[in-house]
Amino acid sequence: MTTLHLPPLNPIVAEVTAAIAERSKDLRARFMRRADRYKSDEPRRKKLSCANYAHVVAASTETDKLQQALDAVPNIGVVTSYNDMLSAHQPYHDYPEKIRTFARKVGATTQVAGGVPAMCDGVTQGRPGMELSLFSRDVIAMSTAISLSHDAFDAALMLGICDKIVPGLVIGALSFAHLPIIFVPSGPMASGLPNPEKAKIRTMYALGQVGRDKLLEAEMASYHAAGTCTFYGTANSNQMLMEMMGLHVPGAAFVSPGTGLRDALTAAAVERAAKTAENSRDPKRLADVLDVRAIVNGVIGLLATGGSTNHALHLPAMARAAGYILTLEDMDKLSGVVPLLARIYPNGAGDVNHFHAAGGIGFVIRELLSAGLLHGDVTTIWGEGMMDYSREPYLNDGVLTWRDPPETSLDETILRGVASPFSPEGGLREVKGNLGRAVSKVSAVKLEHQVVEGPCVVFDDQDDFLAAFKAQQLPPGDFICVVRFQGPKANGMPELHSLTPGLSSFLDAGRKVALVSDGRMSGASGKVASAIHLTPEAVEGGPIAKLRTGDLLRVDCEKGTMDYLGDATEFAQRANALLPPNAYDGVDGVGRELFAHMRRSVGPADAGGAVFW
Repeated sequence: MTTLHLPPLNPIVAEVTAAIAERSKDLRARFMRRADRYKSDEPRRKKLSCANYAHVVAASTETDKLQQALDAVPNIGVVTSYNDMLSAHQPYHDYPEKIRTFARKVGATTQVAGGVPAMCDGVTQGRPGMELSLFSRDVIAMSTAISLSHDAFDAALMLGICDKIVPGLVIGALSFAHLPIIFVPSGPMASGLPNPEKAKIRTMYALGQVGRDKLLEAEMASYHAAGTCTFYGTANSNQMLMEMMGLHVPGAAFVSPGTGLRDALTAAAVERAAKTAENSRDPKRLADVLDVRAIVNGVIGLLATGGSTNHALHLPAMARAAGYILTLEDMDKLSGVVPLLARIYPNGAGDVNHFHAAGGIGFVIRELLSAGLLHGDVTTIWGEGMMDYSREPYLNDGVLTWRDPPETSLDETILRGVASPFSPEGGLREVKGNLGRAVSKVSAVKLEHQVVEGPCVVFDDQDDFLAAFKAQQLPPGDFICVVRFQGPKANGMPELHSLTPGLSSFLDAGRKVALVSDGRMSGASGKVASAIHLTPEAVEGGPIAKLRTGDLLRVDCEKGTMDYLGDATEFAQRANALLPPNAYDGVDGVGRELFAHMRRSVGPADAGGAVFW
């Protein structure tokens, strides 16, 4: 085992960490008072009345009832997001029984505390159901709280992987931060059709060069088995974050389902939950794990790996639940000093399995620690310090063991060290100007495509853009596509992933295009320069509501600017565009009417787009 001597922390990382802590001190103090108020040294079920307790154990086996009656035996609650619709979550089908078996071996009991909804953004892309997607995160948080509200558990395991599900579980779990809580993944599916080939066929379909039969064949060859989709979207970015924040068993993120190593990591999570339960000798409360250093580590991991733009929403929301105020400016400052160490599709050709084989998350963490770019002195669910997460798990004669990752990347087209990064800066950037402020993912955008100046074409719906694209009604030359009325208050901020193939085709033809929107793209957003999550949004009278087709705009991802280039006085005097007359049809039906109260109360995108604060 290599001993890593940690250098001093990078001064910008230290500065940002201190700034977050200072602006958040009152909020964090209130959070910690709540966590302290609910802590307990004895089993939580002992605080229940006899009738309450009888309900807790009524359906348990006689053996488990005897175990649960003992003060020293931890009872572990399981919150699951299992369903058959998400390939990543289908393996959770038999986890409750596996976890129960593992728990009995270490003298603990387990109960499924509850389930949370888990929608698949891959299914709802471009469909009405996508308008429920962002709000589902906060529903999941509330469902997690309801699941744990029985107050009968000494620790908890969170079973979740995909887009809004992990952030929702984190937010909900933080209302029970007096408990030790561990996140348990299930791993990625095997690699399918190479990603560049998939992207090529999508673009060909958008241009009408192949039919639906070829597109369907390619998509089914890509998404073909149980496990997480293998591109580096929000789901796999979530798993990276859980490692960076110390909430996983070390190295658990990208081990495939249905393997002995996967089961061993799950068993280790159960054993760790039992050993660190609230009534154990060494409790590890979530409140003590998720402090400001863990939050900053999560941001740094996102930047170093070119993770999903969706986390410009989720990280501020998760931080707020832990009592911290995280801003886009914080992320931007960190991006200036954190190098880009990974290019995983859509940022590169390889997928997460190739990334894992090249050295994976342990390699990234070791590199960041060695450069003073990560807080190493943190409390994790596994112990003290991030060094545990700089190693990779393997089975040695059936026994779970950890070893150092390779000294150098095994594939430098996918993964690199800090001495030779893909870029000296991270993958996300704040973009601001007279149109407001937004976020841009630059890790997948070539340098020659990061600055776009030209007339804009304004749409109030992505379907209008797609119709204009198919009818070849978009202007010649360089242009900027504006899609507005897509923010949280307007319609729940659906992902606009359907724009990507059409806009990408213009780049392939040698033209420059960019996207400006108060909506969001996706962890799968690719090579087009995009200023998204624009705040204030159009429905709240943001400047984007004043734009007209033909206005000259400039988006400069290098400098982090985004501006209307016309007459400022005339622009200020313009009337704001209003939601189209049929807009309310867009938030009615397919369950969307049930979320009207969330659209009314949701906060701005730059604060996480949450309904709680």
